[in-house]
Amino acid sequence: MQQEVVLAMLAKEPSHGYELRARLRDALGPLGEAMNAGQVYVTLTRLERAGLLTAERSADGADRADRKVYALAPDGQQRVAAWIAETSWPKPDLAEFHLKLIAAAAAGLADPLAIVDTQRRELLRRLRDAQRAAVAEPEHSAAALLLEGIVLRLQADLRWLEACERAWTHRRSGS
Repeated sequence: MQQEVVLAMLAKEPSHGYELRARLRDALGPLGEAMNAGQVYVTLTRLERAGLLTAERSADGADRADRKVYALAPDGQQRVAAWIAETSWPKPDLAEFHLKLIAAAAAGLADPLAIVDTQRRELLRRLRDAQRAAVAEPEHSAAALLLEGIVLRLQADLRWLEACERAWTHRRSGS
């Protein structure tokens, strides 16, 4: 599980591991059903050891991982902010980018429409570069096929970002 996703889901409020897992399931819908609960706790433990989050025992005093309340540490907050601002593509898969939008909106970290717009500008730049390279490449070269695939992927990703923009605009207007 991507550590930044877990950190971002904690940006809204401190949570137990099972609450965090439930929020991830809600955000991912059917894709979240296959999520391994153990992986969430392994990730939380790693993040705690790295100093990116803190964990306090619940009021019942149990030391079990599912009874700890996890919260972002200052270094974790910085890591989330850097992740939200990141525009690398196709590194974030669609589920990760979707979770970035959900976490940013829920915790007030950033405007999801601004994240979509930033990502769109980056993809348009990459599309322009790929199209220029494709035009310069001999028609039947091996590289031409790769460049065509890159252009098609970027065009599809841009269409998906348009769908994200429509959905988040709809959410904002409350319609």
